[in-house]
Amino acid sequence: MRLIRGQAGRAAVPGGAVVTIGKFDGLHRGHRMLIAAAGREARRRRLPLVLLSFEPQPEEFFGGRLPRLSRFVTKWRLVEETGQVQIFACLRFDRNLARQKAEDFVHHVLVEGLQARGVVVGEGFRFGAERRGDIALLQRLGRVHGFTVKAVAPVVLAGSRVSSSRVRQALFAHRFDEVYRLLGRPYRLYGRVIRGDQIGKTLGFPTANMALGRRPPPLAGIYVVRVEGMPGGLRHGLANVGTRPTLGVKGRRLLEVYLPRWRGPLYGDLLGVDFLTHLRPETNFRGLSPLVDAMREDERRGARWLAEHNLAWGTPVAEGQEQRSQNA
Repeated sequence: MRLIRGQAGRAAVPGGAVVTIGKFDGLHRGHRMLIAAAGREARRRRLPLVLLSFEPQPEEFFGGRLPRLSRFVTKWRLVEETGQVQIFACLRFDRNLARQKAEDFVHHVLVEGLQARGVVVGEGFRFGAERRGDIALLQRLGRVHGFTVKAVAPVVLAGSRVSSSRVRQALFAHRFDEVYRLLGRPYRLYGRVIRGDQIGKTLGFPTANMALGRRPPPLAGIYVVRVEGMPGGLRHGLANVGTRPTLGVKGRRLLEVYLPRWRGPLYGDLLGVDFLTHLRPETNFRGLSPLVDAMREDERRGARWLAEHNLAWGTPVAEGQEQRSQNA
């Protein structure tokens, strides 16, 4: 999958392409349905499929503070895993793009930049300054510029549209069965392991630490997780998402993954972390001794949860078993 950053030049996609457009935050089942429909259109036309997205997300540019479901590295990997997209075009959403009229967006980005021959979007798609552009306008402009437009209906689950907002709400409430149904898979974050302060190691719980950026996901507390990217294959572990109040460390929220029975360097490795169930909130303990006791209990509870699902530390999750997860 090729990456185009910033603005697509005139020769970015010579020969034309099918383009699908969206934020794709979390890549839930609705996003996957949209990408699948665009992929079918691209194969029918024998053209590459371009996924067009934005950084920062438009609401972030305008000051919104909703948690991110997926930073760019996670979004990139999840899109790549679909096997449908040949080109990921990530436009910088800035003042100029925010002010760009819908007609100019189509002309400069879709036609001149990406050579669009077909555009596939969701039914509620809006674009251009103040979101004034809609499907009807896109279709009219398509007839002028020579591209077709297909609008894909949303995926509906339990009577409501699958959306990034629903995923956030389910994660906040620790409803991991619902998260799985909305995503069609466990909730996943990708991150590169950074060097920490080694406190976990001194306590007998060495962790692989990953930064979560300025807009951390809607997670907090202790989780049972599955980790991809480890030497030897998938492994299960525990994850803490928080600020480590007991240690008196000031800073942004951090993802720390503890892998029982694993001893080895992981610095610089890119890991995918699947969140399977929530064990407890992060707590400010009165000293290290009660913290260590709680971590030992977390390990026991995590082992019991895995055993209930015919799993154990160091073993891969069997196909379909994630959807039987329960809130601890």
